[in-house]
Amino acid sequence: MLVDGFDWDKGNISKCQKHGLTVDEIESLFNNNPMMDVNIKHDLKEQRIQAIGKTYLNKHAFIVFTLRRRNNLLLIRPISARYMHKKEIEYYEREEE
Repeated sequence: MLVDGFDWDKGNISKCQKHGLTVDEIESLFNNNPMMDVNIKHDLKEQRIQAIGKTYLNKHAFIVFTLRRRNNLLLIRPISARYMHKKEIEYYEREEE
């Protein structure tokens, strides 16, 4: 996915960091070829996408985000972020083999 950067503000930084991940960790996940899937259970105006993968600290993370256009730039707007649960890590590791 080719994007131009990230869309951060007071509305999403604190929500994404409340489970212990930093902005740098969240952004680094997207540099490590995460597995992504559209969240079809969410019926909102914006499409929600789920990403799982590893951060630059080699920690497993689960991030929900949307894509937004601002001034002709395509930006990732993280909505929530957390470390993966044990079963999610097992699934991720199986799929990565």
